[in-house]
Amino acid sequence: MLGNHGRSITRTIFTPFARLLAQLGVTPNMVTVAGTVISVVVAVSMLPFGLLWQGAIVLGIVLFCDSVDGTLARMTTGGTPFGAFLDSTLDRISDGAVFASLTAYAVFQMEPSLVRTLAIILGLAGVVLSATVPYARARAESVGVEAKLGIAERTDRLIVALVGAFLMDLGLSPWFFVAGLAWVALGSLITVIQRIWFTSRALNAPESP
Repeated sequence: MLGNHGRSITRTIFTPFARLLAQLGVTPNMVTVAGTVISVVVAVSMLPFGLLWQGAIVLGIVLFCDSVDGTLARMTTGGTPFGAFLDSTLDRISDGAVFASLTAYAVFQMEPSLVRTLAIILGLAGVVLSATVPYARARAESVGVEAKLGIAERTDRLIVALVGAFLMDLGLSPWFFVAGLAWVALGSLITVIQRIWFTSRALNAPESP
């Protein structure tokens, strides 16, 4: 949801920057790989060690800049099938690194408690379900159905989880952290169900005479 509304805004903001990168000979795939490397390095080097608000800010900036590669592609190559494949694949790596790192924080930094147990369970659920959301779309497309619907897009999932961690690290209740992870897990599950239902209806719809 947030991704759909914010995409046109970020494209407008980053068009001049993308134009500069194009003039420098930077390719969209270079930007995609660089963004993934930064996300993974920041996630695994900061979040598990308790640098939550700092990591959340840096990752938020990287997420905000996520549309640069797409904007650059439209200016140069017009977008290629391999570029789309690479972007989607590396997004899964970035997402996995973030949610695994948040789970690692709960394991290694939180005191034994109900909050810690829930954070670990929901963090692991986030790792699995966040990867299942785009997989469901990809499998639907492989059988000819475009299942883009869902309440929890990639941007939504990352922002909610990082905001929860950010608020907890500022001294607010750790339940904000748990609530963020719970929304990610539940929202991802609902999105997967929505896509399964949509694909089922599309494939089983009676053909027009």
